[in-house]
This record gives sequence, structure tokens and C-alpha cells, in this order.
Amino acid sequence: MDCLEVTTHSPEDTESLGGRLAGMLPSGAVIALYGDLATGKTCLTRGMARTLAGANAVHSPTFTLVNEYGKEHVLYHIDLYRLGNEEELLTLGYEDIIESGGVCVIEWADKAPHFLPQQRLDIRLEHGGGNTRRIRIENKQMLPDGWQNDLAGKKET
Repeated sequence: MDCLEVTTHSPEDTESLGGRLAGMLPSGAVIALYGDLATGKTCLTRGMARTLAGANAVHSPTFTLVNEYGKEHVLYHIDLYRLGNEEELLTLGYEDIIESGGVCVIEWADKAPHFLPQQRLDIRLEHGGGNTRRIRIENKQMLPDGWQNDLAGKKET
């Protein structure tokens, strides 16, 4: 399986991982985030938004459902926590967002599995005690070969 497991030890670590990941994402990338409350989904997204879009104030769009960051490089941050059903996505302009060429990060992606493209990253975040988070990144035809070494900061020899 094309995946990588990473452990972070602080919110800053999780944000840094998001920043490194953002540097590898192609235009139009979709990132599906899974995890309980307070597992670091928004921290990871904040790191991606800072790197891609220069955004500093990144908050979970729990009540608005969609936040957009950046102008030249756009990151859409979608939070499905309060989604009543999958069809509500269509009223948000979800299809236009996915086809925009911007990077799309979807928190609580398990609430709309039928709307996720096959080509994406699935990222599962879990509590590891204290500020530690266990993060599993599964590449579904989104990133090129060798992405694990690049993300972990290892060089192939």
C-alpha cells in the first residue's frame, strides 16, 4: 500500500507536516481528513494553507462549511461536521470547488464518501496521548513515487 505513518508531538509539528505536504501537492489535489475531534485536522490544514496560500489565520469552517484561502494558489477548507446529508454538498458549490484547480482539504470526509474523487490523499489522525498525534497518509494516485521519503525528509541513495 502507498502510505506513510508519522507521529507528531505538538500542534506546531502537525502544522509543519502540513506545510511539507503542501509543497508536494499538485494543482487540484483533494485531501480527505478523518479523525475525532481535536486530533489535529485543522492544525494540519493550517500548515498547508500557510505554505500554499500564505494564510495565517486558519480556523475550522464548522459553521460556514467552506473557507477559501489565497489568490494565486487557492486552498479550499471544507468542514463537513455539521453536514446533514451528502446532497447538501451540491448546494455549497462542491463540484465547482473540486474542479477549480485549487487544493481542497475536506475535514470529516467520512460524511460524504460518495463525493470523494478516486484520486486523492486520505489522512487519518488519531490521539496518541497529550499533544502526540498518529497520522497515516494514504496516497490514492495523487503523489509521485518517492513521496514518503520526501515528506519524511529522507533522501534516497
